[in-house]
Amino acid sequence: MSEISAATSTAATTATTSSSSVTSSFDSTEFLGLLMTQLTNQNPLDPTDPTEFTSQIVSYASLEQQLNTNAQLESMSSTLSSILTQVSQLVSEEAA
Repeated sequence: MSEISAATSTAATTATTSSSSVTSSFDSTEFLGLLMTQLTNQNPLDPTDPTEFTSQIVSYASLEQQLNTNAQLESMSSTLSSILTQVSQLVSEEAA
């Protein structure tokens, strides 16, 4: 059980610390696979603490939300940059 918890903790830490490079390499399918492995291999006489289990799920949900927010902000930044470029071109045409 401790090996599975350590693997889960390592995966969550890796995903959290390098979220910008993890966007496509750790998705919900892999998380669910890791979760199912943890549930399958846990000791029935000493199951995972429900609080810890819930904390892991909340951490993943938070990470996924942060990645989605980052993607939306990057999109907005790109759009704003494009708009500013067009505005500066129009202003320079009007000045000429």
